[in-house]
Amino acid sequence: MIVTEKITKVFDDIIAVDHIDTVMKDGSVFGLIGSNGAGKSTFLRMLAGVLKPDEGYVQIDGEDVWENIPLKRRCFLVPDDLYFLSGATPNSMAAYYASIYPKFDKARFDHLIKGFDLKGNRRIGTFSKGMRRQTALILAVCSGADYIFCDEAFDGLDPVARQTIKSIFINDMQERNMTPIIASHNLRELEDICDHVGLLHKGGILFSKDLDDVKLGIHKLHAAFNRQYLREDFPELDIMKLEQRGSLITMTVRGNSEDIMRSVQARMPLFAELLPLSLEEIFISETEVKGYDIKKLIF
Repeated sequence: MIVTEKITKVFDDIIAVDHIDTVMKDGSVFGLIGSNGAGKSTFLRMLAGVLKPDEGYVQIDGEDVWENIPLKRRCFLVPDDLYFLSGATPNSMAAYYASIYPKFDKARFDHLIKGFDLKGNRRIGTFSKGMRRQTALILAVCSGADYIFCDEAFDGLDPVARQTIKSIFINDMQERNMTPIIASHNLRELEDICDHVGLLHKGGILFSKDLDDVKLGIHKLHAAFNRQYLREDFPELDIMKLEQRGSLITMTVRGNSEDIMRSVQARMPLFAELLPLSLEEIFISETEVKGYDIKKLIF
C-alpha cells in the first residue's frame, strides 16, 4: 500500500505539488487525472522515488521510498517522455533491466515482444511512437515490479494495443497483486480500468475516491418546467452548474439521486431525468467549480 502525507514539491517559485495526502491500495488501479500543469508527472516521480518531496513523505508498505534501493526494485516508472539507452534495442534494454530487477521474466518478455510484432534486435530509435510505448510497457510488466507508475500509459497506442495492455495489467493484478498507478489526460481510457481516481488541480488534490462512489455522488439532471428557475430556487440542492434554455434546465448536482429527484418532482416538472456522468464530465464539473473554465479561454 502507498501512503503519502502532505507531500510538496516546489521548483523555484512554482508549487508543482501542494500538500497531497493519498492512500493507494494494493491490487487496484489508481487513476490520476488533472488539468495541464496540475502536478501529475511530479507526483508520480515522487511516488517512484525519483524526486524527493520538499515536505511530507511517501511510504510503500510502511517504508520511505527515497534512497531505498530494495524498495525501488519493486517500483517501475514509465514516464511520459520515454527514455532508452543510446542505440538500445528491446533485447538490450531487457538485459539492462534484468540486472536491476531480480524478478525480471525474460521468457515472458520474448513472448510479448513477439506477440506485439516488435523486433527484439531492432534499434528502438527507429520505432514509431506507439512501438516505443509498447516496448516500455512490456519492460515494465516483465520487470516483476509490484508497483508500476505510468505517465500517459496509453499515449500513441492503437485501440487493439490499448486493450491488450489493459488485459495484461488486469491479469498481473489477479496473478501477482500488481498495482498500476496511471496518470492520463485521456479520461475515457481510464474509465474502464480504474478502481479509484484522484483529481489533481493546481498542485493540490480535489478528491481521491473509488470510481463508483464518484459516479454515484454526482449527477446530470435534464428537466423541463412551465416557468423559469434559477439556482437560488433549489436551495436544498448542491448545484455545481445550471444552464437553462427556454423551459429546459440542465444541472450538474452533487448528492443522492433519490433526494435530487424528490426535490425536482416537488416543482411539478413537465419531465425530468437523471443521467450518469462520464469521468470526463466529472473532471470538467469539478475543475469548473475551482475556476478552471475552458469557455473563458474561448469567448
